[in-house]
Amino acid sequence: MATPIIMPKFGQMTEESAIVEWLKKEGDTVAKGDILFTVETDKSVMDVESFEAGTLLKIVVPPRVSVPVQSTVGFLGKPGEAVPAVAAPPATAPPQGLKGPQGLKAVTPPSPPPAMAPAAGPSVTPPPPPETFHYSQFTIPNSLFRISPRAAALARQCVIDPAPIKGSGPLGRVVERDVKHYLESRGYYRLRVTPAARELAARENVDLLEVIPGDGQRIALADVQRAVAGKPKLMSRIRQIIAQRLTQSFRDTPHFYVTVSVDMTALEAFRQELKAAGAPYSITDFISQSVVLSLLEFPAVNSSTDGQTTRWHGQVNLGLAVSIPAGLVVPVIHNAGALTLLEISAASRRLADQARAGKLAPDDMTGGTFTISNMGMLNVENFSAIINPGEGAILAVASALPQPVVRDDKVVIRRIMKMTLSADHRLIDGAQGAQFINAVKAKLEDLELWKRLTS
Repeated sequence: MATPIIMPKFGQMTEESAIVEWLKKEGDTVAKGDILFTVETDKSVMDVESFEAGTLLKIVVPPRVSVPVQSTVGFLGKPGEAVPAVAAPPATAPPQGLKGPQGLKAVTPPSPPPAMAPAAGPSVTPPPPPETFHYSQFTIPNSLFRISPRAAALARQCVIDPAPIKGSGPLGRVVERDVKHYLESRGYYRLRVTPAARELAARENVDLLEVIPGDGQRIALADVQRAVAGKPKLMSRIRQIIAQRLTQSFRDTPHFYVTVSVDMTALEAFRQELKAAGAPYSITDFISQSVVLSLLEFPAVNSSTDGQTTRWHGQVNLGLAVSIPAGLVVPVIHNAGALTLLEISAASRRLADQARAGKLAPDDMTGGTFTISNMGMLNVENFSAIINPGEGAILAVASALPQPVVRDDKVVIRRIMKMTLSADHRLIDGAQGAQFINAVKAKLEDLELWKRLTS
């Protein structure tokens, strides 16, 4: 009997996933441990291995379709073995239509109402059901747009979008003369288009009338390439989830912000000494340790709320925001309060490397209680961050920059780094937020503390 291939569940919070790519095709021989397909969850892209050997008999779920976890996505078995009849699992509804050159949007006509008994009276012949006109990748219901085959062929030949054309035929149908009049009124016949530009525009469904020539005279390949780059593109699933969660957090969580300036001059010099001696510490490691120690002093900042109840977490699970090409991920150092500075440093490097390689395990990205977002390497003077859902605060760390400051009534140049705490006002009041971030500042400026922790 054929064995179903199940969409695995990655992490406690994952309810659905999408197959990015099948690495095997129907009929391929599969060995135990072979990668069957890759999956895009709301946090990362993961490989899915086969637990059995056999032949891939059937693919039920194609790529780029999001389905609930534990759904059957394919079948594995012996060549020629019967495959059970199984309906494709329910997929997440795709975006409502694709947009084309002029923002044209495909719309699905509404379903007709249930049939009703005809009322007494003269019979009326109902209008014919709407037909659908297919123009390249666009689908335009006939209830909104009608066009004759000759007119459609002319529009395709000229590489234009016919949607803006007003029809003069029956029921507003666009006929060939309407397309010709539109082309003349828009100055189409005065356009100078290179063959390569025309070919790319036709292939990518770019309306030549909407392309702006770079030199003001002739549409070249580069002009069409710019138009293609500006077309709307569906966000990746990771980016969609980031947008959804951060929008929810910013909308539902009352943020307030506290900023302090930290003198990093002494700590940066000390770190250079450690580096020369072969020690692995980064500035992020010192910031992480300072945050962990301060969270142990201010447990309210290490708490969360659902709006009705408050939960004080028993341990510090420190999230470190890492930027990757697909978006932003937050690997978590679990129970960081029990780790030494050296252990925090090693965990940070391991998680950052795995994040950039796309190899984070689901457990590495769950359970965070506080997050650090560090843009210190990006020459940023100051910024604020949005609190991760399920946490009570986040610390935004900017770059350490040379600035004039007053020391002993003298103006001197010091390396100053600004930090901004974003806090949930339902959990943390202003005084607590100020005390916490100043505790982090005091630790970063305490050189004796770091000498003890690195000795």
